[in-house]
Parts: sequence; C-alpha cells; structure tokens
Amino acid sequence: MEIPTKNAEEEGGENFQLDVQNVEEKGQENDEPFQFKGSKRSGLSRSIKAKRIRVLREGSSESRDIRLLETESLGKILVIDGKLRSAEKDEFILHECLVHPALLFHHNPKSVFIMGGAEGSSAREVLKHRTIQKVVVCTNNKELVNVCRTNLTKNKEAFRREELNLVFKDAIDELEKSREKFDVIVGDLAEPLEEDASFMLYTKYFYEKTIKPKLNPMGIFVTMAGPAGVFTHKGTFTTIYQTLKSCFQYVRPYHAYVPSYGDTVGWVMASDQTNLLLEPSQCNISLFDGLIIIKIEGGQLQYLNGATVIASSLFNKIVSSGMMNATDIPK
Repeated sequence: MEIPTKNAEEEGGENFQLDVQNVEEKGQENDEPFQFKGSKRSGLSRSIKAKRIRVLREGSSESRDIRLLETESLGKILVIDGKLRSAEKDEFILHECLVHPALLFHHNPKSVFIMGGAEGSSAREVLKHRTIQKVVVCTNNKELVNVCRTNLTKNKEAFRREELNLVFKDAIDELEKSREKFDVIVGDLAEPLEEDASFMLYTKYFYEKTIKPKLNPMGIFVTMAGPAGVFTHKGTFTTIYQTLKSCFQYVRPYHAYVPSYGDTVGWVMASDQTNLLLEPSQCNISLFDGLIIIKIEGGQLQYLNGATVIASSLFNKIVSSGMMNATDIPK
C-alpha cells in the first residue's frame, strides 16, 4: 500500500501513516516527538507520540518500505510503507485473535497454511497448539522475514521450529499448485486495496476456487478483516464478511480493540463442512477455557480466554446492521 499523496480526509486514506522525516539512518536516536498521522474512512484522525525513536532496521523489498522502529511508548513497531503493521506492546491481541479461535473450534488441527505472516507472530501462536505438525508461512517478502527473524525476540523460537516451513512465493500460486490440503488456512495480510496485488486475496473467486479446495474436511479459513469500529466497519470488514458469507455455509465474524491502532479490528472465520462456528448463544465459556488448557502449551493465553472468545462475536447494533446490509462483494 502506498503512502497517500493527497490530504487523508479527501482521499479516505489509510490510518496511522508514519511521519519519519527526521529519522534517516539505522541506529539513530531522536529526541523529537513523532506522530502516526492519517484518517480512517470516517474522516477521523488520531496521532500517537513518543519521546524517542531509533531505527533498528530498514529495508526495501517488492517496492515496499520496511522499518522496524524502537519507541518508548509502543516498544518495537513494524512500519510498512508508512503504515503501522504491529506494535510490540499489543501485537499479541492481533495475533491471538487471528489464530486461536479457528484452532480452538477445529477438533484436531495438524496443518496450517498462513498467507503472509512474514513477521512470524501468527506462526508463533499456531505453534502453541499441541497437535500442530506443520505450519507453512507463504510470503513473497523475504526481506521482511529477515528483518523480523533477526530483531523480534518473541518470534525467534518460532522461526527455528522444525514444524515451520517458509515459502517465498505468491500465496495464490502456491495454493493453486500445491497438492496439499490444510486443516486451517490463515490470511495474515494487509487490508485490500483495488490497486494493490493483495486485493485478489479477498475476492469471491479466490475463496471459491483457491481456498475451499485446499481445506481438509472440517477445515476452517480465517482472515484479518480490517477496522470494525462504529465509524470504520463499513468497507473492508463488512465486505469481507459478506463475501465469505456468499462462499461458505458457516461464517463467524469477531472483533477486539487494539490500542496501538486506536480502533476495533475485525476477523472473519468460515467453514463449509459443518456448523463448527457456533453462534455465541450456543457456546459455553467453560468449554473454551477447557480447550485452551488442553490444546495449548502452558494452558493459557495472554489475551484470550473462554469469555473473550464468546464476547468477541457480539456486535453492537450499528456494526451488526452494517454487516447485514453490505452488498459490495468483489468477484
């Protein structure tokens, strides 16, 4: 995604564009505050300031600018093309929510394919499950993998695990050519823009022709689905929900607030074989607490528990209405 060149309010640009004009060299420290600037689709803007910034690593891959920055307020932050991708202080919320609900709903997940996920955080969470035998992380951004493998301490062990298979290819090509099927497929990707190559990974054609044939019986697909707040849910989140609903028999959207994003983030799970993705009213808190104890190494997670898993699928009236009324489905 390119940094917007026009006024964010006029363009409805991406939120959290990073102003790094005073940060030129790796290892440079800067006492001047910096800001994440930008506008969500609603026209709202927000800024985050820190007193010190140090560039740990910079790179350029596939026409994308990659910066791993160290800050006082957010810890290490990963910035791609000027947009905040994740922050050390709260990335566990993003990646626990992306990975664990699908793996908890699945009765016995052994194989997982991750589209994107170059920073290694999703793989780290997948590998907490005792039953996992194989994790494929498919990304065409080798430089980003190298940056994160070297500098993100929490993910170093995951990159060393023998169950992890790194594939540096286009996710569409790899899935279409692969003879393997997977218990869970994870979309750990940037928000789709029509001018961006990743847009194809959010279309009805891709879900029907590529994702569904590569899922094992009882398989589950889950994807990041963008902002899901009262003012920001229309567009990416509602469109992904309706698109998956048009392709799969059972779909479960859910959400959580991520402080570094300053907004609620949404995810969507989908399955086509059986009603694995029960409605919140059919779920039991103690059931999920028990599954976490049984299925996950260490028996607990930092953010998710049974109550949080269930509550995450309860939406307010405004967002629920937006999901039901969305009609823009990319073909």
